[in-house]
Amino acid sequence: MTPQSPGGSLSRQGPSGSLARQSPVGVVTRGTTNPNRLRRVDNWIVESCGDVVASAADPLVVDLGYGATPTTAVELRARLAARVRADVRLVGLEIDPVRVAAAEPAAEPPGLTFARGGFELAGLRPCLVRAFNVLRQYDESEVPAAWQTMTRALAPGGRLVEGTCDELGRLGGWLLIDATGPRTLTLAARLDTLESPARFAERLPKALIHRNVPGERVHDLLRAMEEAWRATAGYAPYGPRQRWSATVGTVRAAGWPVLDRPRRWRLGEITVPWHTVAPNP
Repeated sequence: MTPQSPGGSLSRQGPSGSLARQSPVGVVTRGTTNPNRLRRVDNWIVESCGDVVASAADPLVVDLGYGATPTTAVELRARLAARVRADVRLVGLEIDPVRVAAAEPAAEPPGLTFARGGFELAGLRPCLVRAFNVLRQYDESEVPAAWQTMTRALAPGGRLVEGTCDELGRLGGWLLIDATGPRTLTLAARLDTLESPARFAERLPKALIHRNVPGERVHDLLRAMEEAWRATAGYAPYGPRQRWSATVGTVRAAGWPVLDRPRRWRLGEITVPWHTVAPNP
């Protein structure tokens, strides 16, 4: 029997029960990982979610689905400890017990530990969760239930960062989510390898990747970015950062409520409110 959640069903959930007793919810990820694959989202987390960790009564962070090796979990903990809060505690969660055992040599209790868990977050109450390249292998219909399962387990005021990126971390997209639902979409790229904004279509979060079709808002955003990219071709001789910044500025001038300041744009990012790209009912 498949247990139900308020947001729908997760057809691959484990047995129901309290968070502390519940079996891991979800399925094993593909496990692909590389050093610095998540550097872009980590730097964004430090900048945009650092205050959540810094002010938390318990600075507990969960890296959900870290993969076949613990590399990205180690990196996230190090970045948060160096730039946000030295006493941050990070728990890497994986459904596969073999991966948990393999990660143990990298553990540095109490700052960095590994455990078995899924969307239920193993009964933990973190202030921040990073779930990257996890929901990509699920059906779009399963995403809302996964979000709700994770956000119900967050500490009050906690945040979830959920998204995906390519194998080398050069191109990615992620959502900032709280107890009320998604708040923002961020797209980010290594600019010297970005051919055009159309490339983001293949790395949209699962909730949006199948919505890049005419009539959907995320399709309108990518089209506006592509048009702006072509219109700013004259900036190319000045470097990819100049062209990208001009592109984002053009998109904002066209009426899109682009968030953050040009300093973030120059890093290859664009962030917009969720309601501007949310799927049509």
